[in-house]
Amino acid sequence: MLITASAAFAQQTIVGSPHDLSVSGPGRIHALYEEQVCIFCHAPHNNTGQQPLWNRFSPPTHYRIYQSSTTDARIDQPSGPSKMCLSCHDGSLALGLVASRPPGDPIHMSFQMIPPGPSNLTHDLSDDHPIGFRYDRALAARDRQLRVPDVVTPDLPMGKHNEVHCTTCHDPHNNELGNFLRMPQLRSAICLACHDMHGWEQSTHALSLARTTGRAVDPREQLPYHTMADNGCLNCHKIHSAGERERLLRFDREEQNCLNCHSGGVARFNIATEIHKRSSHPVHLYNDRHDPTEDPRLMPRHVECTDCHNPHAVAANVIDTTGRPSNGAVGPTMQFVSGVNRAGVPVEVSHFEYEVCFKCHADGPTRSRRQAIPRQVFSTNTRLEFQPGNPSFHPVIGPRNNNDVVSLLPPWRVGSVMRCTDCHNSDQASNLPGAGPDGPHGSIYEPILIANYSTRDFTTESAQAYALCYRCHDRQSILGDRSFPLHSLHVVRGRTPCSACHDAHGISRTQGNSTNHSNLINFDRSIVQPASGGLTGRIEFVDLGQNRGSCTLTCHGVVHVRFEYGR
Repeated sequence: MLITASAAFAQQTIVGSPHDLSVSGPGRIHALYEEQVCIFCHAPHNNTGQQPLWNRFSPPTHYRIYQSSTTDARIDQPSGPSKMCLSCHDGSLALGLVASRPPGDPIHMSFQMIPPGPSNLTHDLSDDHPIGFRYDRALAARDRQLRVPDVVTPDLPMGKHNEVHCTTCHDPHNNELGNFLRMPQLRSAICLACHDMHGWEQSTHALSLARTTGRAVDPREQLPYHTMADNGCLNCHKIHSAGERERLLRFDREEQNCLNCHSGGVARFNIATEIHKRSSHPVHLYNDRHDPTEDPRLMPRHVECTDCHNPHAVAANVIDTTGRPSNGAVGPTMQFVSGVNRAGVPVEVSHFEYEVCFKCHADGPTRSRRQAIPRQVFSTNTRLEFQPGNPSFHPVIGPRNNNDVVSLLPPWRVGSVMRCTDCHNSDQASNLPGAGPDGPHGSIYEPILIANYSTRDFTTESAQAYALCYRCHDRQSILGDRSFPLHSLHVVRGRTPCSACHDAHGISRTQGNSTNHSNLINFDRSIVQPASGGLTGRIEFVDLGQNRGSCTLTCHGVVHVRFEYGR
C-alpha cells in the first residue's frame, strides 16, 4: 500500500513521469549523465529570459495548422506556452540543446531528437486539435455547440487573451491522469468541458456499454477504456495525429469511422453487410466528397453515413414504427441531421424523415436522371412527386385528399401519413422475420425495398411478387375488385404488374392533372403503347368519378379506345 501511494504521488510531479528526462528517468528517452530534472525546460540562470525561466530555444518554424469547414474559430500560428511545448514535440530541435549550456556542450541524450511516434507532432499540426485561437463569447455565439467560456471549468486554463494552448488540456508537471491531461478522458469529460454537442447526452454513442474489443478496422489500436460509453469521443476521434485531418477522425475514409464498430463486432447490427447488398447506399464508393456544410442543391453526387446520421445525436430505435402510420417525424437514428424541406429550402435540422431524403433525391443537380421505369410523365424529383397538391401521391409529406382507397390494412386508413422507410428499408428490417437493422442501408430488392416488388411484364401474381404493396394494401380487396372492377383481370389473368399503371411516388401537379393522373396513374411506356387509328397515337386515362374511368391505349396487343369501366 505504501509503494502504491508513493507511485501515485510521484506521478503528480514531473519526477518519475515521461517528462523526467534525467538519467534516472523512466522512459526510453533520457539523459546519459545529467541528473537534474528541471533543466530540460527551466534554469535559474543563463536561460532565454522568457517566463517561466525558460531554458529552451523557440523553434523558428511555420506550422501547417488545423483547418476545417466547420470551425468558426480563427486559428493562428502557435505561440506562448504552445511554442514552448513544440520546442521538443515538433521534433526539430535537439532535446539536449538548452540555453544554460554552451551550444557545443549540450546534454547528451539517448535520442538526440524526439523519435517518430505519438509524441512527435512534427511541423504538421493540421491533424491535431487546434491551438492558437481565442475562445471567447463571440466564438461561442458563432458555434452553438461550444459552451460559453464563462462556464468552462478553471481546470482548463486559457492564455492571457483567452487563447487555447497545449497547456489548456495538458499540465506538463502532473501525469496523474496519464498523457499529462488536466481532466479525465473517461466518458469524454475533458472534451465535454468545452464542447456541447446537440443530442450527445442521450445518444447511443454516449450510453452504450458495448465492448470495443471487436472493432473491424485496425483492432490493434488500443483505446483507453473497454466500452463505447467510457471511450466516448475517442471511439471516432483522435486528438493528435488523426487519420482524417478535418474533424480529427480516426480513419481517412469516412465510412471506416462508422464501420469500425458497425460491422457486427461491436454494434448489434452488421451494416457493412447491408451496404454490399444488391441494392444499397454505397458509402464505400465515395471518399472526400461529403462536407457537413455542403449545400444539397449544389453538392457533388455521393452518399456517406453522416448524410443521414448525426453520430453525436444518434439514439437507439427502441420501438420500431416501420410499416405503421406516423406523422413522418425523424426517428431516433436521424436526430439533428440537416435536410431540405417540402419547399426546397435547406434546413439545419430536419424534423421530418423525408427532409433528410430530399437532400439527394429532390432538386440536387447530381440526382439520378435515370428512371427505372420509362413513365408517361417522367420525374426523379421526389419532393415534387410527394406534394399534397398533386393529382395523386403516396402520403409522405401529408395525408391523401380523397377517399378512393378502400384496400388499406389496419392500422393504415385514409388520412394516414407514412415515411420513406416504410418502403425503402432493409429486407431484414426489425419488424420482419429477419430481425436485422432498420434503415435504407441496403436490400436484396431494388431500389432498396423492404419487400419484393415485381415490375416485369407477365409476372405471375402472388403474395411474394407484390409483397411490398401487400404490406399496406389488402390482397383480397385488390383481387376482389373492390376499388377497380378489372384489377383481377389485369393482374391475375393478364399478368400485368402493378407498375404498368401505377407510379408509386406520385405525379407532380406541374406535369399532370387530376383528370388523367389520379390514383397514381402514370403508365409504363415499355408495356403500354399508344392507341392506333384516328386517335393520333394517344395514351390516356380519364377519371370519371369514384371507381370509374376510361382508357385509350394499347396493352398486351389489346387496343382500348375510350374503354370505360365502373362499379
